[in-house]
Amino acid sequence: MKRIKLAVIFGGASSEYEISLLSVTSVLEAIDTQIYEVITIGITRQGEWYLYNGDIERIAQDTWSHQSRYLKKAFISPNPATKGIVVLEPDFTYGLIEIDVVLPVLHGQNGEDGTIQGLLEISGLPYVGCNTLSSAICMDKSVAHCVLENAGIRTADWVTLHQGESGDFYKAEKLVEEKLSYPVFVKPANTGSSVGVSKAKNRHELKAAIEKARQYDRKVVVERCIEGTELECAVLGNQVPVISGVGEICPTAEFYDYDAKYNDESTELFVTARISEKDREAIRATAAKAYRVMGCSGLARIDFFLEKDGSIILNELNTMPGFTSISMYAKLFEAQGVPYSDLLDKLIGFAIERKVYNG
Repeated sequence: MKRIKLAVIFGGASSEYEISLLSVTSVLEAIDTQIYEVITIGITRQGEWYLYNGDIERIAQDTWSHQSRYLKKAFISPNPATKGIVVLEPDFTYGLIEIDVVLPVLHGQNGEDGTIQGLLEISGLPYVGCNTLSSAICMDKSVAHCVLENAGIRTADWVTLHQGESGDFYKAEKLVEEKLSYPVFVKPANTGSSVGVSKAKNRHELKAAIEKARQYDRKVVVERCIEGTELECAVLGNQVPVISGVGEICPTAEFYDYDAKYNDESTELFVTARISEKDREAIRATAAKAYRVMGCSGLARIDFFLEKDGSIILNELNTMPGFTSISMYAKLFEAQGVPYSDLLDKLIGFAIERKVYNG
C-alpha cells in the first residue's frame, strides 16, 4: 500500500513555541509510519523554515535546530500544481517533496491564527484543522466575543481596548470600570495558553496587567472574572462533528495560567467532570453550536465556566489545542474509546475529506 505523504510542521515564531515542541514530540512518536511517510518541517523562533531529519528527542530538548547536518532550508511551494515542500540542497539546487496532507502542530500566533492556514490554502495543500477564517476569529478574543454573542452564546462580559485606548490608562480605566467590576482578567487579544494574561483586583493591578498584555498584542481584552467550575469539551469532525464528554480542570493556582497548564503538577484534571447530567448535556450542546457558528472543522477544544447559579459561560475555542497524549483533548477522546494514534488518523482523514468536499 502506498503511504500517505504527511508533512508535520512544528515550532514557529510564537510565544507558544515550547508548547508546539511538546505536542509534536507526542505526534511523531505515535504516528503510524506504515501508513504515513512523515516529512518533518521545523520553524525556528525567528521564523526560519527547515526540513528536519534528526531524532525526535532533539525536538523535545529544543536542540533540533543546532546541528546543520540535520537541516535543509525548506518552504511550501507557492504553486498549487506542485503541492509540496521545496528544499534547498547543499549545492544550492532545489528539490521538491510532494505532499498529500499537512499536519500543522503550531500554537498561537503564526500557527493558530489563520496565517499558516492561508498559506496552505493558496498552495492547494489539504491540512488538519480549521480553515483560515475560522482560525482567525477563534484566535481573536474580541472578535470571538462578538460572533458568539450575536449567535446567542453567552460569554463573559468584556471590554476591548484598542491600541490608543490601552496606551492611555485614564481612558482604559474609564472604559473598564463603566462596564465591569473588579476583579477582572486582562488578556492579549491574540494569544493562547494564557500567555500574557493577568488577574487585576484594582486600578493599580489593572494598569500593570494592561502593560503586560500590550507586550503581546496591540489589542487587549478585559473580561469579568467568572467564579465557577472550569470545564472543557473536545470536538472532532467536519460537517457532522463528534462531541466528547466534559472534562474538569481544578488548578491550585489562583487561575489556570501558563504555569498551571504546563509546569504545575498539582493541577487536577478530571476526564469526567463532577457536574450533573443536565449541565453536561447543556455544555455539549453549546459546544456543538459554537463549533458550527465559528465555522470550525477538523478539531477544537472549547472551554467553559459553570457558575454556581447554573449559568454556562463559554470562555474560548482553541483550534489547535495542546496535543500531547496526556493533553485534555486527547484524554477526552481516549475516554470515549479513541486512542491517541487513532485520533491522529481521524484528524488526517477529516483534512483529506474536507479538501475533496471543497473541491
